[in-house]
Amino acid sequence: MDCSVDGADEVEKESTTSEIHSPVMDRNPSPPPETADGEEDEVLDAIGDTVYSKHWLFSTLTRLIHMVTEHSEEDSEGQMQLPDDDEEDLCRVWDMAMDKDVAGFLQEFKATDILLGVIAKSRCPRLTEICVGILGNIACFPDTCLALSQNGDLGAVLLLLLGDTDPPTLLETSRLLLTCVSQKDVCSLWLQRIRQQTSVHPNLCFIMCSSTNTDLLEKVGELVEKLFDLDEELMKSWIAAQPSEEDDDGESRLDLASCLLEAAKQLRPESPNGLEVFLHALQLLTTIDEGIPGFCCP
Repeated sequence: MDCSVDGADEVEKESTTSEIHSPVMDRNPSPPPETADGEEDEVLDAIGDTVYSKHWLFSTLTRLIHMVTEHSEEDSEGQMQLPDDDEEDLCRVWDMAMDKDVAGFLQEFKATDILLGVIAKSRCPRLTEICVGILGNIACFPDTCLALSQNGDLGAVLLLLLGDTDPPTLLETSRLLLTCVSQKDVCSLWLQRIRQQTSVHPNLCFIMCSSTNTDLLEKVGELVEKLFDLDEELMKSWIAAQPSEEDDDGESRLDLASCLLEAAKQLRPESPNGLEVFLHALQLLTTIDEGIPGFCCP
């Protein structure tokens, strides 16, 4: 009897010990938290330290390429209407490009070439404006500005865009060019292009003497002032290239000094800062002998 009792006690102790070390599972193990994989995916998809999505940016630019290509194949002459949803997404990219990480990612993704292709095929002024605006934000950082500036085809297209008829596109183009010539690592490259592209001078003069858009005149004035301040030889060449009193259509054309004065008069009541920019550009003309005759009465 004693032996039986002792044996029962021993079995009970072993059972208790077993239960302590190997608890009985009454359900399946819980899955790992769902947020773990989700957070990892978000980190991999994020651009740099931002919350912006690589996938979303890829899909937006891909959709842009398809949209422009389809329109050019269907109707190469008619003007394209930019759908509201696409415009909203592209404007979001425009804003995103103000971030250094996003600008660098866009450059790595060859967005410059993509946007250049879109600009070349675009039959939509608003789309052209947005694409140039995105490039303008990319150019705000030295590294991305250097990479962008080395694209010769893009440089040629941007200078030709100064002859566009759409004021918002002209504004963004002038802003982009001003940003580039203000970067010391690439300003000489852009000055060389501007000297070689003979249409820049008459196109800027036309804007200054004919536009009533305050924002556009201010930005063009800043660009001209910067060019004159950086390159005296360029200023001399523009003075020497003064048009005759009448063009081929028999209409009178204004010289450089007259264009600067016309823009200054337009800005005087609305933009003191813009007026100051043009007055400084005029003052720069007087610092060289070639510029003095432009202020003399005939």
